[in-house]
Amino acid sequence: MRGTVSFGIKTSQMGNSYQEILTIWREADRLPVFEHAWLWDHLVPLRGDVTADALEAWTLLAALAAQTERLRLGVIVTSNRLRSPTLLAKMAATVDVIACGRLDFGIGAGGSRLAAESPAVRAFGVNPAEREFEAYGVPLVSPGQAVRDLAESCVIIRRMWTEADPFDHDGPAIRLRGAVCAPKPVQKPRPPILIGGSGDEVLRIVAEHADIWNYPGPPSEDFRRRDDVLRSHCAAIGRDPDEITRSMQTVIRCDDPAAPAAARVLLLEMIDAGVTHIVLGAVLGGRPVSWLVEHIIDPVLAEAKAG
Repeated sequence: MRGTVSFGIKTSQMGNSYQEILTIWREADRLPVFEHAWLWDHLVPLRGDVTADALEAWTLLAALAAQTERLRLGVIVTSNRLRSPTLLAKMAATVDVIACGRLDFGIGAGGSRLAAESPAVRAFGVNPAEREFEAYGVPLVSPGQAVRDLAESCVIIRRMWTEADPFDHDGPAIRLRGAVCAPKPVQKPRPPILIGGSGDEVLRIVAEHADIWNYPGPPSEDFRRRDDVLRSHCAAIGRDPDEITRSMQTVIRCDDPAAPAAARVLLLEMIDAGVTHIVLGAVLGGRPVSWLVEHIIDPVLAEAKAG
């Protein structure tokens, strides 16, 4: 097995109540094999009934931080479009304080204008960001602008967490005077940063800023190609690419009889390709969280160790 593999659980807020999500996180917190837990960052459901419940991620994360003891926790991934980077840095610092230093800070470029032939539009029939952004008055920008804004946000957020004195910032999109974040996060020098995405420019930002890279695409040959791009970006700036943990997430529908075997094959393939940080987006269908341990995690760890 290549490196130590960690497992986490992700709960979508779409259609789920606070009590349902809290029950899942508390159970995962009692199961040592789960090392991290994650939320989803959308303000409305992306499919189905737009009026269905969708709890806001960061306020919910603060509540879950106070109700758990051991799990590292975060949002995979926070949309950079929905909150200013200064506000987001302040929110994340607050959650890290509440969690006593257990935050993993996940961020991505967020929604943008998409061409009709893009994979997301083909999958949903429409650009899923339009539904959400139009409902909340968030402007859609081009994909290139979204990525440029993500890079600027990463710089600002890191400065908010690490600089002792108020600072100014004059960037391409944001101007700050006397920016300050107090209290700072508990973790020093800062919480780990997870960045999601696979485009060339996003991978440049991963190389510059991330401790964890969350790969959002299909297994494993495409992952290897994207990983090569990340390594080239790291080489260009003199960073050791092995400092960056490779992460993936996959949805498991536990009421599907074929799901366990398919998930095990996928995870073993990705572990072989170098992924060591695995997030299970489980649709439990009334099953306990321990079902994932019995049917997915324990068999995968045993086979990976034997291989």
